[in-house]
Formats: sequence, structure tokens, C-alpha cells
Amino acid sequence: MNKFMRNICLSAAVIGIGAGAVTPASAQSGNNPQLNDNQILNISHRGASGYAPEHTLPSYELGDQMGGDYIELDLQMTKDGELIAMHDETLDRTTNGTGQVKDHTLEEIKSLDAGSWFNAAYPEKAKDEYNGLQVQTLQEVIEHFGKNKNYYIETKSPDVYPGMEEKLLEILKDYNLTRQNGPSSRVIIQSFSEESLQKVHNLNENIPLVQLLDYKGTATITDEELDHYSEYAAGLGMSYKKINQDYVQKVREHDLLIHPYTVNDKEDMKQLLEWGVTGMFTNYPDVLEETMKEMKLN
Repeated sequence: MNKFMRNICLSAAVIGIGAGAVTPASAQSGNNPQLNDNQILNISHRGASGYAPEHTLPSYELGDQMGGDYIELDLQMTKDGELIAMHDETLDRTTNGTGQVKDHTLEEIKSLDAGSWFNAAYPEKAKDEYNGLQVQTLQEVIEHFGKNKNYYIETKSPDVYPGMEEKLLEILKDYNLTRQNGPSSRVIIQSFSEESLQKVHNLNENIPLVQLLDYKGTATITDEELDHYSEYAAGLGMSYKKINQDYVQKVREHDLLIHPYTVNDKEDMKQLLEWGVTGMFTNYPDVLEETMKEMKLN
């Protein structure tokens, strides 16, 4: 562990040591909750999607079994206003359907096969049980894993799905996942859309938010940008391929967490941990778990 990482772990002013712990919103500048930066988060990207079809129950289950701290879900909204777990705005890549998600009802999408594509693409990892898997709604995922699991949820632009944020918060409220009870929070909401995150922040200030950033070249960031993100977000996420140690340290010096994506190689994981990241997305949560054990970080 490098000096910077030790300083993070030793000097972080946090409450609680469990996954997803946050300090009280009243203790944060700008009244924003912040995640526990005393823990490095292992975020199962679309579940353990290196081993099973992404955003399906088997993938989420594997991620949970392999040491993932969070179940990560991308949200899309159906024609009839239901939230489903799917990365793409179209059905074509991960089901046997075609067209835009928003042009199909939940009933139509439920009739599709969301697992066979994985068997065809990765025959060495194929399993009969993956054939015929259904697309899951957000409610179904929460019902399956319960309200004591941690969920890292990505919203999309309000221009694409008007009302997504309200629907999401309504569902989370129904499962008592929006309340900040002492030091704990079970949900993180992320998005590339600042508009979406600002909307969530205005509706409920107690939910930690992570602003996703998309860099075309090497990532650079100014103090002014970091101050701006700190007004509503607890952390930032970006491609691990675009950043370096100076970038990581600059983000951390502004009391923001940093969760790069999508890190699947052990050497890349080790380097990022040495730089001081506070978590990362991976398709192989078991590999990250092993790496952190080797580095004595968990």
C-alpha cells in the first residue's frame, strides 16, 4: 500500500465500516452524503458478467458469491413505464428481440430470451441454465436479493426516459432503500447525465451519487470542476484506461471517491489500488477480491 493510500485509510473521517456506509448528510459540505472512503468497493459490473449473461439473476448471484459489495444495475424504461435491468437502449445485443426498449411493453420484453446470446458468444462458459433467462425488472432484483443487499444503479438521460428518476425513487422508497438510517445507505445512484443526478439530488439528498465521466483522450480535471461535482456527488467514475496516479490523487484531495470502470486484469487492479482508488467496477469480482487479499486491503 503506498503512502497516499495509507493516508486515506488512516485519516478518513467516516462513520461505520460496513459496505455502503455513509456519513450523515448534515456533516457534509453542501449537505451531501458521502460513502465510506475507509473501504474499497468491489462493484460487480452487471453482475459477475465475465461468467454469466449480464443483468440476469445468475450473473448477480455470482457477483454476490464472489465478493462483490454492490449489485450494479443499468436501468432502461419500457413503453409502459417499467424499469428493467439492461445496459443497451436496444434489445438486439442481449436478447433475441430487436428495436428500442422504450418501444416495447414489459410483457413483450419478458417473452424474450436474455441468456442464449451469452452461450453463443462464450461457448467455453456456456451453461444450459442460461438458455431462456428473462430480463429482470428492478423490483424483481430487489425482491430476489432483499433490502439488505447493496445496489449501485445507473440512470439515463431524462431526455431519453422522462420520469425515470421519480419511478426509481418510488421503488426504492417502497423497499425502504432511500432512508438514511444512521451511518448506512444501501443504494448508490450513478449516471453520465448530470441532469439526471441533479434531479435525484433535488428529490432526495440522502442518496450518494456518482458522476460518470467520458473522456476521449487522457483524463484531465480542474479544481473548479471538482468543486462543482462535490456540490452534489460523493464520487466520480471513468474509464481506468484514461487516468493516472496524479488524476486519482487530485480527485481524492477534493474528498471525492473514485470508482474506475471496467477493470478485469489483476495487474491493472493492483496498479489502481496502489494509486489510491476507492473502488472499481469489474466483470470478475472474484479476481478483485483475490487481488485485495494479496495486498491485504480487505
